[in-house]
Amino acid sequence: VQLQASGGGLVQAGGSLRLSCAASGRIFSIDVMGWYRQAPGNQRELVAAITRGGSTNYADSVKGRFTISRGNAKNMVYLQMNSLKPEDTGVYYCNARDFGGGYWGQGTQVTVSS
Repeated sequence: VQLQASGGGLVQAGGSLRLSCAASGRIFSIDVMGWYRQAPGNQRELVAAITRGGSTNYADSVKGRFTISRGNAKNMVYLQMNSLKPEDTGVYYCNARDFGGGYWGQGTQVTVSS
């Protein structure tokens, strides 16, 4: 499974960004897709995830502000980020999991200025 993320950028606090991730390869085997982020000096943390069946899970810090969704073709996952805060700044990574393990895309930088 290969993952290609896009959509990061610089935004002011209170603004919005939408991240996209395109999966290719053995996409039919993917059980869960999600987004993680890593701020400087911090560990990588889960932001949001969505299962094959559409169940979602969010970090407490983003609940009510971020929405994860999958495209109709099931090879796309999106992260709509609203009401962004400076503490949302970091490198965001797309992740997919299947029976073979976990896969990572390249990171996309999100910077929220105060």
